[in-house]
Amino acid sequence: MTHSDPSRTVRLYGTEEPPAEERVLNAGPLSVLFDGANLRDVRMHGEEAIRAISFVVRDKDWATLIPKIADLIVQQDGDRFWISYRAGVAGNGETFGYEVVIEGSAAGVLTYSARGKTPTGLLTNRTGFVVLHPIEGVSGAPATITHTSGERVETRFPVEIDPVQPMMDLREIAHRTPGGLEVTCLMEGDAFEMEDQRNWTDASYKTYVRPLALPWPYRIEPGEVVQQKITLTVKGFPRAPSRWAGGAAVLTLGEAEGTMPPLGIGLQPEDASAALRHVETLHQLGVAHIICHHDPRRGHDAESLARHVEVAAALGAQPWLEAVVEHVNDAGAAAEIDFLGKLVAKLDRRFATVLVSPAPDLKCTLPGSVWPAAPAPAKLYAATRTAFPGSRIGGGMFSFFTELNRKRPPTETIDLVTFTTAAIFHAGDDRSLMETLECLPHIVRTVPAIARGLPYSVGPSAIGLRDNPYGEAPVANPTNIRQAVNFNDPRQRGVMGAAWNLGYFAAFAEGGAEAVALGGAVGPFGVLSVPTPFPQSWFEGKGELYPVWHIVRGLAKLKGRPIRPLRSSVAGAVRGIAAVTEKGTELWLCNPSPNTLEVRLPEGFTTAAILDASSFVAASRQPDLLDRLTPVETQTLSLESYAVVRAFRPV
Repeated sequence: MTHSDPSRTVRLYGTEEPPAEERVLNAGPLSVLFDGANLRDVRMHGEEAIRAISFVVRDKDWATLIPKIADLIVQQDGDRFWISYRAGVAGNGETFGYEVVIEGSAAGVLTYSARGKTPTGLLTNRTGFVVLHPIEGVSGAPATITHTSGERVETRFPVEIDPVQPMMDLREIAHRTPGGLEVTCLMEGDAFEMEDQRNWTDASYKTYVRPLALPWPYRIEPGEVVQQKITLTVKGFPRAPSRWAGGAAVLTLGEAEGTMPPLGIGLQPEDASAALRHVETLHQLGVAHIICHHDPRRGHDAESLARHVEVAAALGAQPWLEAVVEHVNDAGAAAEIDFLGKLVAKLDRRFATVLVSPAPDLKCTLPGSVWPAAPAPAKLYAATRTAFPGSRIGGGMFSFFTELNRKRPPTETIDLVTFTTAAIFHAGDDRSLMETLECLPHIVRTVPAIARGLPYSVGPSAIGLRDNPYGEAPVANPTNIRQAVNFNDPRQRGVMGAAWNLGYFAAFAEGGAEAVALGGAVGPFGVLSVPTPFPQSWFEGKGELYPVWHIVRGLAKLKGRPIRPLRSSVAGAVRGIAAVTEKGTELWLCNPSPNTLEVRLPEGFTTAAILDASSFVAASRQPDLLDRLTPVETQTLSLESYAVVRAFRPV
């Protein structure tokens, strides 16, 4: 291992790229966060009115192109702020440039206008404004929408996650915040519509330009002008202060309810050899199951199946098969499944659970589009049950929750429902990544309507994308930066990745998932380093442990233990969960923010271990780092950026 000390950005984020600078701008009671290109956290008198307003340019694979900013001017006085800049994006040999002007006033009026064109022409799936409404306290709330015709309609933000577009043909949306502010968002320059972005684990309802019923990708011709404007008007005064005034977040535990689900990991055939080289270390994880991916289109065969089983046996884990079915007609799919079953029957070990998905379902079918040819689900699952006698049969989607919500399986023919997620499909910044944890309880509330009484499993899920349902592939990310649609996302290797994975598991464990699988053993979604074609800042690929190692190892040990839900006096200040063991109560929590956080532990917790930037190097070398609990001098802990805590209260 290298002797040089890793930088703080590598320790936290797995990359030397510094985090985005966020600047707070105020115009009287109106405040925004300006991240150097767009607006976040728009508030009036401290209460959130709009989560974000952005002007985005997306390529033909839905990847957001990162703009280069020039001639930035930011001015503010007591009653007004003003921003202007020029921006340009480039991709696939095409360029697009635009000019932005943003103004905010103490009267609660915010305008954001953009004007752009391309000298080369641009093939794009979306170029224009995106407005994000928050979900907490807004889900289920009334809204008044104005269509492009001028017609006004009373409606509501959906409670269950809407699989398509809950609001269409929009010119304006008006709603009240939980505190009573009146918020009106006027959108000019094109027709807008809304999608329920919780489908992708984004914590927002997204209103975007250009209806999906129109052809995509579409081309902006050279010289064609794109001109749009958002006007936000916020009136009133919230009934109660909504900003946290500081001080410690006081933590309490709810009554025991449910049990900790088994924790698994994913495995791709190309990672099996590297996993076997580190089997002694990986065995210490104690994972319950390994989801083994099999896709005949990628050359997976009897040998790769055998390697999957070998890894599972070496790690002491139950093998699950995740099988892609290539044939799109019923007879061909049944024959393919029968052949796969015969291959598996020859192995030394069978797959306890078999999940199947037609290959066309790995790609998205947008609302209004024609579904591609695929085997009838009921016939596919029946063929799978015949080919794998004694195995539990699962159905759903290997892609995002979105696709599961849009194409729900016939539950009478399967034993469990399954899906996966990724955290950076729409946005790749740190704030959006951690906000996805806020959305997970909304998914938990929606899944029962799909599962219809069946248990559900989730994963293997990670920060990055193992596949891109909306384009050719995820972004390869050879420069190791933060961006949407990353395959290799650097934060998987930082303390932030450990915090996110803890929050992810906790949400689904408390939400009743039958099983949860996180990313993988090695590779872009793994828990330890091996040689890779992509960069791993500071790590040498010799089996060093990523911080997330300690999360997987610690939580896997708690399988079957009664859950004590973690509650905080400050909503969203921490993420975590507790479990009851024979010796006492074990508490896992994280600070999901880059800011230092004071937390007061529940009464009786006497020992703790902390994983943060200062213990990053030790964590990379010591598999049992968080087993080393030390006495706490006070019930109040100061947690640095994204710090993870394991605490214990004896019986």
